[in-house]
Amino acid sequence: MTPQAFDGYNRRALVAPDRELTEVGPGTPGGEYLRRFWQPVAFARDLTETPLRVRILGEDLVVFRDRGGRVGVLHLHCAHRGTSLEFGIPVEHGIRCCYHGWVYDVDGRCLETPGEPPGSRLHERVCQGAYPTHEFTGLVFAYLGPPERRPAFPVYDSYAVPGFTLMPAAKFTLPCNWLQVKDNSMDPVHTAFLHALSSGYQFTEAFGVVPELDWVTTDAGMVYIATRRVGDLVWVRVCDFMPPNVHQFTREIEEATAAKPASRPVIIRWAVPNDETSTTNFELAQVDPAWGLTAEQVAQPGFGQSGDRSYAERQRFPADYDAQSSQRTIAVHDLEHLASTDRGVIMLRRIVRDGIRAVACGEEPYGAGRPEGKVIRTFTQDLVVRVAPAPTADEDRRLLRATGRQVVA
Repeated sequence: MTPQAFDGYNRRALVAPDRELTEVGPGTPGGEYLRRFWQPVAFARDLTETPLRVRILGEDLVVFRDRGGRVGVLHLHCAHRGTSLEFGIPVEHGIRCCYHGWVYDVDGRCLETPGEPPGSRLHERVCQGAYPTHEFTGLVFAYLGPPERRPAFPVYDSYAVPGFTLMPAAKFTLPCNWLQVKDNSMDPVHTAFLHALSSGYQFTEAFGVVPELDWVTTDAGMVYIATRRVGDLVWVRVCDFMPPNVHQFTREIEEATAAKPASRPVIIRWAVPNDETSTTNFELAQVDPAWGLTAEQVAQPGFGQSGDRSYAERQRFPADYDAQSSQRTIAVHDLEHLASTDRGVIMLRRIVRDGIRAVACGEEPYGAGRPEGKVIRTFTQDLVVRVAPAPTADEDRRLLRATGRQVVA
C-alpha cells in the first residue's frame, strides 16, 4: 500500500493482538508454555506475618510463610466456602482460613476441619490448589505447570560472579502485556535514542553512539551484541535473553574512555505476567560490596523503569516504562513496520512461538529440559578494547562486527 498524506481515515481499522504470543491464562497456548518454567511470585522480604495476595499468569494466588518457615503458594479462595486466604492465619503447618478455621498445608492437603464432629474424615477428601515453590536469594519461585513435567530449577553462571554478592533487588509493575516488556531486552538500538538522543543522557554519553548490531543464538537462548567505536577504542556490550522471560545486563555507567576487561551481569530480570495486561518485573542484582549500597537501595527500581514519576516529567523525559507500556495495553504486531534493527525482536518472538508450539505438541520447550544442577553459560558483559583505526567506514563496520562475534564465540 503506497503511503498517502493525511490518510488517518483509512488507517482506523482495529486489529487484534497476536493471541498465541500474548495470552497467558490457564489453558491458552502461551499460558501453558510459560507454566513450564519456574516463575518468580514474590520476594521473601514481603512475606510477613500476614499472607500476600498475588496474581500470576491470570491466576489469583496467596503466598505465605508458615510458622515452620516453609513457603506456600495456594489458590486464593478456600476450598470450603471460597473465603480469600489473604485473610488467613499462618500456623505451624500451613495456613488457617479465617472463616471456619480449616487448615491447608503448603502442598494443599487439608489438615483440619475443626467445626466437624469428632472422628470426621472430611479433611481427607478436601484439597486446596497448591504449587511447588523454590526459594533462591530472597526470591520465591513457583512452578504452575503439570506436576509430572516439573523442570529442574535453572542455574545460570551469572549467579556466581567473583567479588560480587547476589542480592534481591527491585520489583515493579507495568500496565501492559509481558511480551512487549521482554521485546525491549533484545532491542539495543533504543538505548541510543530513548536513553540518550531523544530524552537526554539517562546513562552516559557513550550510549548516544548508534551501535553496530548483531544477534546470535546461544545454549542459554540468544544475545544481542552492540558494538561502538569510541576513538581508538571499541566498546562491546552483550546482553542475554533466556527463554521464556528472563534477561540480564551490565551497569549503565560505562563511559568507554579506557580499555578494560569484561565485566559481568549486574541485573537479572524476570518479566512475569500477572495477566494479559499487567506485568511485574522481579530482579536479582550482583552488587560489589565496595559500592556501599544498602539492601533498601538495591531494591529501588532504576530510573524510568516504573511509573513513579509524574506524567508531566515522563512526557518531557520518557524512559522504558513509558515506551513499553504506551505501545497499547497489548501491542498489535500486525500494525508494526519492523526494520533491520528489529531483528532481535523478531528472533525473540520466534523463540517464544516455537516454545509455545512445542508445548502444544506435547514436547519440551527449549530451556525447560536441562539436567538438575547444570550450570548454564551466559555471555552478558561490557568489554572495551583498543584497536587500530580503520581506514574506511565499511572496514570499520566489518571490524566492529567481527570483534563482537569473537566475544561470544
